[in-house]
Amino acid sequence: MTAQSERVAKGGIQSVDRAAVVLEYLAREGASTVSSVGQELDVHKSTAFRILNTLLDHGLVEQRSDSAEYQLGEGLVRLAQAVPATHSFSPRVHEACVWLAGQCGETVTLNVTEGGESVTIDQILPGSSVVSRSWLGRRTPLHCTSPGKVSLALQDDAARGQLLKGRLKRYTPATITDRQALSRELDATAERGYALALEEFEEGLTSAAAPVFGADGSMIAQIGVAGPSYRLGDEALASTVVLVQEAGRRASA
Repeated sequence: MTAQSERVAKGGIQSVDRAAVVLEYLAREGASTVSSVGQELDVHKSTAFRILNTLLDHGLVEQRSDSAEYQLGEGLVRLAQAVPATHSFSPRVHEACVWLAGQCGETVTLNVTEGGESVTIDQILPGSSVVSRSWLGRRTPLHCTSPGKVSLALQDDAARGQLLKGRLKRYTPATITDRQALSRELDATAERGYALALEEFEEGLTSAAAPVFGADGSMIAQIGVAGPSYRLGDEALASTVVLVQEAGRRASA
């Protein structure tokens, strides 16, 4: 019995469950064809097409203008903005995000680790109109993003191994897929207190992140900055790292 059929057997509604699976799948993949969505759901292509078009009618997905692929839609951003994403955090955490955005002029995100992925639960967009897309609510891999690296770096060996089980997917030529090299990178991250991702998840995208600690000293989130690599060059990146670390201290209890 699949996870989906188990949920339906326990009283779930199959059509709603399938729609949720599609949204989660697109959040992981970024964009996908009807055929691939059908394979993910284990349903006929026509069924996948109907589900996607229903979500399209509600603005929850959209079809890319340059291909036949579907991606998450702006309707999800509106819904996400209505959710008190940082309800479990002190207002100080969101204030630190706002402060960081004002200092660096780039996109600022607050992330938590969930289900072996990094999830963006808060976001401050820059004043610039040049923004690739919203990260709010998006799930991203741990091994090639700066918030994910911070999360992995501060885990014990057992927890880190559990989070890194399976193949390390290559997203760009810069993605670290060798486990020993990644282990060295995570050890360095833990020692210096911040992580960098230099075009490892997306070409042309650079990011830096630092941990946010709770009152008991445990890591509760990661705060970071992401922007075009041409704007986050050597000097700009060095100054951004300083700001990110300060924001992490401001957000921590």
